[in-house]
Formats: sequence, C-alpha cells, structure tokens
Amino acid sequence: MPTIKDVAEKAGVTVTTVSRVLNNRGYISQETRDKVYRVMDELQYRPNEIARSLSRKRSMMLGLIIPTIAHPFFAEMANYIENYAFALGYKILLCNSRLDRVKEKEYINMLKSHRVDGMIMGSHTLDVQEYVKLRQPVITFDRQITDIPYISSDNYQGGVLAAQLLIDRGCRRIAHISGNLSLDVLGNRRLEGFLDTLRKHALEPIVIELGTDVFESSGYDRMIRSLFEKEPEVDGLFASSDIIALHVMKVCSSLGIKVPDRMKLIGYDDISLASLVEPELTTIRQPLEAMSRLAVDLIDKLIRGEKVPLENIVPVTLVERKTC
Repeated sequence: MPTIKDVAEKAGVTVTTVSRVLNNRGYISQETRDKVYRVMDELQYRPNEIARSLSRKRSMMLGLIIPTIAHPFFAEMANYIENYAFALGYKILLCNSRLDRVKEKEYINMLKSHRVDGMIMGSHTLDVQEYVKLRQPVITFDRQITDIPYISSDNYQGGVLAAQLLIDRGCRRIAHISGNLSLDVLGNRRLEGFLDTLRKHALEPIVIELGTDVFESSGYDRMIRSLFEKEPEVDGLFASSDIIALHVMKVCSSLGIKVPDRMKLIGYDDISLASLVEPELTTIRQPLEAMSRLAVDLIDKLIRGEKVPLENIVPVTLVERKTC
C-alpha cells in the first residue's frame, strides 16, 4: 500500500508539501498541487482519514438529522446544506428520524461515536437536556432550545401574510391546516399570525391540526375531505406546507371544487414543485437556500470556537401565483 512518503518521492517534493496539499494549508502553487494529485492517482494513494482527523483534532464531518429525506422540503434543505458544507471541506452524515425519539437518540449516539465536529438538527423530539448535555456544536432548525443557536423563518409573519391575502381576495370562511400543536416547533407560530389577523377582521377561523407524524402524507386526503364535508362553505385555505396545499388541490379537483374560482389556496415553503403544478401555487417562501447556508456558516463558526447569535430569524416573502 503506497504511503505519503512514496507520493512525495515520485512527485519530487517533500512529505510536508504533500501534507499541506492534502490539508489545504499554506501556499502551494497550482502546478505543485496538480502534480501531487496526479501522483496520488497513479499510485492509488488514499489518505488515512482517521489519522488525519486525530492530527488536526477535527473529523471534518457534520451530522444532519431530519424527519425524512422523502419530504421535498427536507430533501432540498439537505441538498443545500451538503453543497455548502462540502465547499468548506466537510462531509455530511445524513439521518432520518421520522420524529421517533428512540431513533433520534440512537442517531445522536452514532454521530458522537463517529466524532462529528457538529450537528445540524432539523428534527428534535427529545427533552431539552438531551441536547444541552451534548456539549458540542449544535444548530437547530425551527426549534428554540436553551442556549442552542437556532434558525427559523419568520413564521408569525408568514401566517399574517397568508391570512391577509385570503381576506383581500374576498374569503370569509377561512381554514388553516396546521402542524401538530403539541410539538414544540417555531413553525406553529404560523397559526398565531393567521389567527391574530383573522380576529382583527372579526372572522372566525377554522383550524385543522395534523397528527403526530406531520410528514406522513398518506392521511392528508382523508383529512381534507373531512374538512370540506364538515365545512362546505370554506372559500379560503392556508396550508402549513406546500405538500399539504398540493393535496388540497388534488382533493378539490376530485370534488369539482375549482381553484381559485371557488377555493383560494396558499401554501408555505415554496418548494420547487410549487411552480410546476397547474394552477401554480401561491405560497409563503422560506428562503431555504439562504437558511441552509446560514446553518453551515453558524456550525462552522461554533466549531472554530467563535460566538454566534442565538436567534436567527430569516424574513419570508409572499409569492403570488395562480391559486389565490
């Protein structure tokens, strides 16, 4: 098996130079870098990552725990995070928790055993102390945990924007399909903004709450049909995600309810599918790419021992398309 010394000898450079190329440290000319990498390929040399991580006291790995990669929002988030993390030299260990406490705990233990430099938590079902006692860099998405920096879109303002647009479009019997309100997530502030806005206009809201596994879409259609059966006069609906809104469009189509003529509809997230359906979905855009970049930037700073803001709230925007 070739060694770093073999690479140095064949490339005509010192072992220190090869080490600097591998660790991207110090000034090395592009010509020398290309020569070292060419020799590595010829010799099929692969650095010992365990030894490298011990020498620099960093594994250059990050853990990312999300509810499910099958959900488009988290798939897009994981894609952005991996892209920005890779640009900084990190590799990602991706974990699907399915909002299962036991599974999430096992994944956290696994990430610790792999000596990841930090964790980005898009799923958090454990008690607060479980996260606090990790004693390593952690960033959370959409949940506020004591002394742990978090990132969130301005969920309250998103609820306000959605409710106000539905009112401006003439809706008077307005419903909201919310997340599970027993989960301590900042996304539930969308409901607060929605309710406050309707009450200012003396309108009585209709709120439908999702079950414990809010990302399990198999029951969405049944829940939406039940809403329309119980509340046939609903003329406006704000869904807490674009995926739910797309299911509303599907049910409306099967029931002969025309969107937006009979039913005005607004989603939340602005995933890529939102502009690909017909009619195109009006939605509240979370700047997911910017939020993902911020997550990587914050975790990198924490790993380097820098201080970062505890609260990181990112503005949302209303994207008006054809469903409202």
